[in-house]
Amino acid sequence: MKILFAAAEVAPFSKAGGLADVVGSLPKYIEKDAEIAIFTPLHGLIDVNKYGIKELENSEMWLTFDRMGHKFRLFMCKLPGTNINVFFVHNDWYFTCFKDVYPKWLDPKYEHERYIAFSLATLEYAKLLNFKADIIHANDWHTAMIPVYLHSNYRYDDFWKNTKTVFEIHNLAYQGVWFEDVLDFANMRKDIVYNEWGVEHYGKVNWMKGAINYSDKIVAVSPNYAREILTGEYGEGMDYTLRMNQGKLVGILNGIDYDVFNPATDKNIEKKYDVKSLKNKEENKRHLCEIFGLEYHKDRPVYAMVSRLVGQKGIDLIRQCENELKNLNADFIFLGSGEKDYENLLIWLSNNTNNIRAYIGYKADLANQIYAGADFYLMPSKFEPCGLSQLIAMRYGTLPIVRATGGLEDTVVGYPLDDSTGFKFWGYSGWDMMQAIYCSIGVYNDKFTFNAMRKSAMEADFSWRRSSAVYLNMYKELAQK
Repeated sequence: MKILFAAAEVAPFSKAGGLADVVGSLPKYIEKDAEIAIFTPLHGLIDVNKYGIKELENSEMWLTFDRMGHKFRLFMCKLPGTNINVFFVHNDWYFTCFKDVYPKWLDPKYEHERYIAFSLATLEYAKLLNFKADIIHANDWHTAMIPVYLHSNYRYDDFWKNTKTVFEIHNLAYQGVWFEDVLDFANMRKDIVYNEWGVEHYGKVNWMKGAINYSDKIVAVSPNYAREILTGEYGEGMDYTLRMNQGKLVGILNGIDYDVFNPATDKNIEKKYDVKSLKNKEENKRHLCEIFGLEYHKDRPVYAMVSRLVGQKGIDLIRQCENELKNLNADFIFLGSGEKDYENLLIWLSNNTNNIRAYIGYKADLANQIYAGADFYLMPSKFEPCGLSQLIAMRYGTLPIVRATGGLEDTVVGYPLDDSTGFKFWGYSGWDMMQAIYCSIGVYNDKFTFNAMRKSAMEADFSWRRSSAVYLNMYKELAQK
């Protein structure tokens, strides 16, 4: 069985969110059962020397978009620790010219052109490599064009006639919407795809809708999110389309790579530890306070949040409760970047309070030290398809405080149930979040319960070994149809 993964980002080469972790981890665990190829753009931020990325011989290819020729080249290396080929689509006009995976302030049409070009180049390069995939696994709107291309331009192509498609929704909020003239750029026939059972959505092209309609299987990244997106509240205007395709929809909980996120082997943290040596975690807390200029107190809890600073992540609740937080007998540490309004909020709090600190930006080593050093992890999301941060936090014995939505509901066992691994609240308000924080402080002061919860969190199994088996069964069922 041959499986082709296509994604805008793949860890460890390029990463802006959880999508990169999924595409960089899942293939490792099904490598024994399938021949795998991963396709991703060669972004300008990717260190080709560090990963030994080399250009393939005679890889130059020209594709025409909007009556203009574009030159592509193909680079390759192995996914670290595996024998899986990762192919990087090179184009100076669309990808290597940027030092970000998702550059800010782009013209929306140009952004669509980037991923149209990548999707078509992926299909053409797979043909040149004679990689006749049984399954193409496309991810989010950036590669949603692939199922649409297979339905339209390649519908009579013998090379792809037996290929099945899986489309994974990592975040339904980003759907890839633009005016219908983008179909002219993509060289797609409007009479085939521009209709309500194709890509047309309220008079515009919606790539995600096309992928939902044309894919053989739709995956949401948690069982609860798969249920939520069928409703008007979480469906982002796509709920009726998803209900029409409900027979193809499945929720599979994502995992994390336990070889990467392991406090017993993590070189980025101050002192390694495991569930039997939890006392060493306190040294990481001391070091974390030192990094952020906070006075260390053994009996004072540290709360942390590592996140994109966008409305989805519940930063509004931090704003609502800033007075309560700065007067609490606890410290708060934030790491992330995103919308300027939220960045400015955290900068102001960091500069004007004694117990709140923020680092605007992202550093992977610092993120791991935060996971290891904090006592509690804040994740008050407005919605959360799966969420990986709470899984990483639990792996490091840091108890998550989450709003019970999407994958957060599936993964965190709320206090005071048996084997509790964290704290939950349901209403999207600062008051609800603060009640969960107050509860966590009470548990923190009860060291027997606190340590029992930390051990339960560290022993919970959210590895890819479990989730990958579900994915593999789905691939095999599709390939046999």
